[in-house]
Amino acid sequence: MIRFGEKSNPVNDAEKPKKNLLTSNSQDDPVSRPTSLPRGQRTTATKPPIALAIAGFDPSNGAGITADLQVFAAHGLFGTSAITALTVQSTQSVAAIQPLPASTLRRTLNHLTADMPPAGIKIGMLGTLEIVKEVVDFLQELDEDNADKPLIPFILDPVLQSSSGTWLIDAEGLEYLRDFLLDRVSWITPNWKELAILSGAAVEDRSSAQSALKLLGERHPHLNILVTGGDQTAPTDLLRTPTGEIHAFSGNRVETTSTHGTGCAFSSALLSRFILGDPAQAAVTAAKVYVEGALRHAPGLGSGRGPMDLLWPLHTPHPEPVKSIQPIIPTKQRGFKLHT
Repeated sequence: MIRFGEKSNPVNDAEKPKKNLLTSNSQDDPVSRPTSLPRGQRTTATKPPIALAIAGFDPSNGAGITADLQVFAAHGLFGTSAITALTVQSTQSVAAIQPLPASTLRRTLNHLTADMPPAGIKIGMLGTLEIVKEVVDFLQELDEDNADKPLIPFILDPVLQSSSGTWLIDAEGLEYLRDFLLDRVSWITPNWKELAILSGAAVEDRSSAQSALKLLGERHPHLNILVTGGDQTAPTDLLRTPTGEIHAFSGNRVETTSTHGTGCAFSSALLSRFILGDPAQAAVTAAKVYVEGALRHAPGLGSGRGPMDLLWPLHTPHPEPVKSIQPIIPTKQRGFKLHT
């Protein structure tokens, strides 16, 4: 009889086979998987669309990867992620940044998307030139590998500086982002400060914001540029389409100190609405409504710029119903067409 805690047929530790669960073989990474359930015990469920976030890790859970995943979950999507950098931060400030090796990021992206192809990709903080290059190459190869399929949306939230002024990307990376990454994505969602950095023009009011939109749009004719005005007195967003039209989306200002990660949440919500089938104007409006709700339901945590409640639709009595999934883009042209 074997008593609890005893072993039958003990084996010397030196004779035990050792498993290496992390290998450098890029073609086949062995992982330990549990035995599958018998067929009769499996549950059948509708597979949710997959949204991929490429961004940094915020340990305060207000922005970055963890925030993106919450936004996806709030919209009924399944989120996957590839981390670009670790940060030391709280609601008060960013104290340190540690970029991950670009090769690790690229290997993650290749391995992950081969198994779980995304229906859309959101890109946030990148950090270094090497990482920006890998993301550009990855997006290009993804388009080429899926040339016979409808294009999926690539949305860039150009996270360039923290609210306290800390640069979140190096100078070479910023230049490469301007010159090459903007040509690989279909949408970008800068705030006024980020629009000024990307366009090289001063952005101080709505008129100068429109001028900067025009300047940046002429450099990247395919690009939908949505400059967010959440940090302004009147939170109006301006969208410049590839046709040169500018559309304004007004919003309601919410007086709160819990504004950490509003840009991350908005771009992830916008991607979610596109994956769910919304045309452009409806997607922008729905994303604004979602962020406003997250601000109004904020839990009031931290002594600085606190986090929002990104899961508020899941515990609100009457949230907006999730729409049925429809085809995203019926064209091979990179970028969205504006539907009226």
